[in-house]
Amino acid sequence: MRTVTSKDGTSIAYDQLGEGPTLILVGGAFEHRAMDSESARLAALPQMVQHFTVIHYDRRGRGDSTDTQPYAIEREIEDIEALIDETGGAAFLFGISSGAALAFEATLALGGKVK
Repeated sequence: MRTVTSKDGTSIAYDQLGEGPTLILVGGAFEHRAMDSESARLAALPQMVQHFTVIHYDRRGRGDSTDTQPYAIEREIEDIEALIDETGGAAFLFGISSGAALAFEATLALGGKVK
């Protein structure tokens, strides 16, 4: 497990697997890294780690990540931006359930940082 500090001081826990362009998996509202979830199964696929640096993280307030109140979607976008900056400055995003909506919002907000 690694951590990165988001803009508001929240600690975001993540696992990094594989090599290649960065791909951040944005889990659903009830997921975290330790669960046997769709995101966890996707992160572990040999085909993924052969072609991508896969970042599987705990969204704020879940798993090993901390939380800073009040909640705002902008804070979750800052968490994704902190992960992008920590892992090379640009990334692909893939989201499941509410994580898909968050990935979409981050894509709009972060411009060229999202491929």
